[in-house]
Amino acid sequence: MLYGALEAGGTKMVCAIGDENGKILERTKIPTTTPEETMPPIFDFFKDKGIAAIGIACFGPIDLNKDSKTYGSITSTPKKGWSGYNIVEETKKALGIPVGFDTDVNGSMLGEATWGCARGVSDAIYLTIGTGVGGGVISNGKLLHGMLHPEVGHIRLPRVEGDPGKSVCPFHDNCLEGLAAGPSIKARWGVSADQLADRAEVWEIESEYIANALMSYALILSPQKIILGGGVMHQEQLFPLIRKKFKELVNGYIVTKEMEDLDNYIVPASLNDDQGIMGAVKLAIDACK
Repeated sequence: MLYGALEAGGTKMVCAIGDENGKILERTKIPTTTPEETMPPIFDFFKDKGIAAIGIACFGPIDLNKDSKTYGSITSTPKKGWSGYNIVEETKKALGIPVGFDTDVNGSMLGEATWGCARGVSDAIYLTIGTGVGGGVISNGKLLHGMLHPEVGHIRLPRVEGDPGKSVCPFHDNCLEGLAAGPSIKARWGVSADQLADRAEVWEIESEYIANALMSYALILSPQKIILGGGVMHQEQLFPLIRKKFKELVNGYIVTKEMEDLDNYIVPASLNDDQGIMGAVKLAIDACK
């Protein structure tokens, strides 16, 4: 059986056809401009492909409350033209098939939990650090939604002593996204992260912010695994720094087998940057049930 998958991002939309094993058989990318320009070619891609359902892993904030009149809508995004757009309803109208729907980062978490490094784990968090910072959470084997959905990129952090930068978040002066996302690195140092690989001071500050955030997540959510993805985390020198600082911050307070093996507790994404689109396939599979 074939399934459609849409990883709806603020910059680009990734459309794919996958099977029940999460294998991606076909894909294309479409720039995210306005709904009027972006969605028709997406619908055209999926038509006549024989898909049983489609899963949408979407940028947000989004309305995930199925009892809400605006379920399936993108809500308060600053992305021009998308606020209030009901991507689920419009997709149902265009394709006439079941639609699975969740956040983009919950999609990535679902991909890792189904086919990646969190398979068989009941509690985990997936954090993406790139243009922004977002996180998907599985708690007791289910994706966490709650009041809206987790916005883990906006937790407040103490400033690293000697940090020459300032927050790039328009909402918060001291949040993880504002201090550690790709744009904040560029604002702080004048060039993008991929041009700073040999600058030790860059990664000392970056790892301090990430480790502080991970300690909060570990204490509040008690995950059995923390997965870090996104463009900034392609700087693999970050991982040993984060683990070292995380251990120092926890300071022996949490005593579990996971804390004894941080190399397998704080880990990189495992699906070659396909975790989001594979998670969207799983959303489609679940929508058929």
